[in-house]
Amino acid sequence: MPFEDELGEALRRTGDGFTTDRNALVDGGERRGRRLVARRRAAVVGGSVLALAAIGTAGVYSDSLLGGAAPVGVAAPPALETSPPARSDNPKIPGTGTGAVTAEQLIGVLRGLLPAGGLTDARARGTDQPPVVSGVFDDGNGKAAISVGLARVDPKGSVAREATQCGDKSFQGYDDCRTEKLADGSTLLLSKGYEYPDRRVDTKLWRAVLVTPQGFQVDVSEWNAPAEKGAAVSRTNPPLTTAQLKALVTSDRWHPALNDLPAVAPGAQDPPADTGVQVGSVLQSLLPKDGVTVVSDGGQGEYAYAVLDDGKGASLVQVNVQPHMAETLAGLMSGADVTTLPDGTKVKAEQKPGEKGGVGVVWWSVDTLRPDGLRVVVSAFNTGSQNEAATRKAPLLTMDRLKEIALSPKWITP
Repeated sequence: MPFEDELGEALRRTGDGFTTDRNALVDGGERRGRRLVARRRAAVVGGSVLALAAIGTAGVYSDSLLGGAAPVGVAAPPALETSPPARSDNPKIPGTGTGAVTAEQLIGVLRGLLPAGGLTDARARGTDQPPVVSGVFDDGNGKAAISVGLARVDPKGSVAREATQCGDKSFQGYDDCRTEKLADGSTLLLSKGYEYPDRRVDTKLWRAVLVTPQGFQVDVSEWNAPAEKGAAVSRTNPPLTTAQLKALVTSDRWHPALNDLPAVAPGAQDPPADTGVQVGSVLQSLLPKDGVTVVSDGGQGEYAYAVLDDGKGASLVQVNVQPHMAETLAGLMSGADVTTLPDGTKVKAEQKPGEKGGVGVVWWSVDTLRPDGLRVVVSAFNTGSQNEAATRKAPLLTMDRLKEIALSPKWITP
């Protein structure tokens, strides 16, 4: 089973023991959301085991992990309904509306905006929940899943910026991605990518994301298979062209639903000011300079990466710096392969094949856990992208250099 699916199953199983109080879940998500981001990044640099170990302490919304808008604090996300759900005694989820726009109405809007063909297995949630509508569209050339999510955002905030920016192609593996500024001031992202960036299956994922000046966000996704995961590819490409995706996402027929959702106050979705170490800057300061070129770099918050080249092939280096990880890593940073330094810092060094599907890729890492719970893990690969074939025999940085970087005092906040 692919790691993403294993993680989803584990999250659903773990959810059996969580509260079903919606307000408590959302409040918990606000408090712990930033920490979950770091833990999700652990799947990139720390392996599947660490990411699964962190599940029990998450207990927050997992929209991007499971592909739905339901909280993971319930046993399993309910199927999207074709009629308005019964009202709960619990307070409504913040960010939802009055229910003035029903599930049936959203299905009608989607049907009316699609080109000639048929929409089956249509499901939706009205605006008294996070609104979404989906179905299986067939234009005669093969069935294809399609989904539309609606939300209000701060149009100048970090959520809106991230939703309409093309990510690093080295990690996301898309064929094409671009951002447009429309005449009304809206920002539009158009992307042609894959359900799995490593392309281990041929399921394509094409998206259009619109953020308007008033904070309307419309996110349309379509696949070349009748389901986003677990279904065989049914056609070469998703059915809607880029122009059709643009027309669908910019239609004002979504506005009644969006107007029923509360506006987001300016700055409400921005993360708090980061007063800790600047991970990207510290990583750059610790990399070799002589004869080495930084081809690309990036990151956010507790994560940073750089693609290096010494003339012998590209090599990806990445780092995660995560505070308060002692409890999460309990039991994982122990054993014969873990060394404890005199100051109590635990060090785990590994050399193993890459996990993202690139041919011949090797993954070298040094994972460290300081007594105060600060975790620094540095990884290096013999390729510029884990999704692509090896470009050199070994990573550019040696294991000793990785250890030196991970144990640097520069990671400690002054």
